[in-house]
Amino acid sequence: MKTRPVVNFFQIASLVMLLVAVALLSAIATMHFAIHGAEVQVPALAGMTVADARSQTAGLGLNLDVDNRYYSGDVAAGHILTQSPAAGTVVRREWRVRVAESLGPQKVDVPETAGKDERVAALTLRRAGLEVGTTAHLPSSQAVPGTVLAQDPPAHAQGISRPSVNLLVAAPDAEAADGFVMPDLAGLPVVTAQAQLAKVGIQTAVPKYVAAASVGNGDAPSKGPVKPGSVIAQTPSAGSRVLQSAKVELTVAQ
Repeated sequence: MKTRPVVNFFQIASLVMLLVAVALLSAIATMHFAIHGAEVQVPALAGMTVADARSQTAGLGLNLDVDNRYYSGDVAAGHILTQSPAAGTVVRREWRVRVAESLGPQKVDVPETAGKDERVAALTLRRAGLEVGTTAHLPSSQAVPGTVLAQDPPAHAQGISRPSVNLLVAAPDAEAADGFVMPDLAGLPVVTAQAQLAKVGIQTAVPKYVAAASVGNGDAPSKGPVKPGSVIAQTPSAGSRVLQSAKVELTVAQ
């Protein structure tokens, strides 16, 4: 008769512990589904139209940003060239997926802006469907301040990758240069490339010579036949903004 209350106590304690365990397991399961339910896998977007990609990512709770546009002879205009993060990456909902959109083959003719006022040059480029890329200023006693001294890519260039043109603009003599637009030196004899850079006070490192057979990689790979002694790559790349204190590295074909 005296042992029954003890038995009842252990039965009640066991039941309470069971309920606590069930509650903990339920909480863990709920947390697991809450965490993983907020994660999604980034879909493969390359080749899709921007509209279709935007619809698909929105359905997964992701945000799509078109942050670059390039010319492409392989991917039709309005379709996606590349994406970041890569397809298959697991991210949280509302993550931003950045893509590059194809503009199709280059059809626009790059206008000549050298000698024009900077604002007139910008308007000329916009009318041609191009944008002003990097703008650097160089003191010049031979040009009116605000006049475009040079551009990259040059006028009527073919095979450009982006719909933008970098400008080098004249500044007053007393004004310090705030940088330069790196020209495309690929294909030039190394001595010519060094002379061009020396004109604006930019030094070059000791050139690196490589066998012509190894050409194909680098910031500015050459186009067409490679001549010994010609530049096949450069760092910084063409169009980059560089300071006068920078030292340019040139890779030259043997």
